[in-house]
Amino acid sequence: MSIKKNDTNHSNFALGKENYYLLIIGFAIIIIGFLLMIGGKSEDPNVFNEEIFSPRRITLAPIIVLFGFIFEIFAIMKKPKGTSE
Repeated sequence: MSIKKNDTNHSNFALGKENYYLLIIGFAIIIIGFLLMIGGKSEDPNVFNEEIFSPRRITLAPIIVLFGFIFEIFAIMKKPKGTSE
């Protein structure tokens, strides 16, 4: 059982260089979404703080995180340039 080597100078990675850049961008988008969710705690545990229900935390941040995960799927599924298959 022999393994054929590629005749071209391409590596045998599953994803191309552009895909890895897109994955890093998607990961950064997810991190930004989680950072937007931070905060809103009360200084006194016996006092309720309405700030935890701000639109930034309950609407904007989850949408950004969801977009980041969708972007990650796109980055994985995108066909690398230079492939003939």
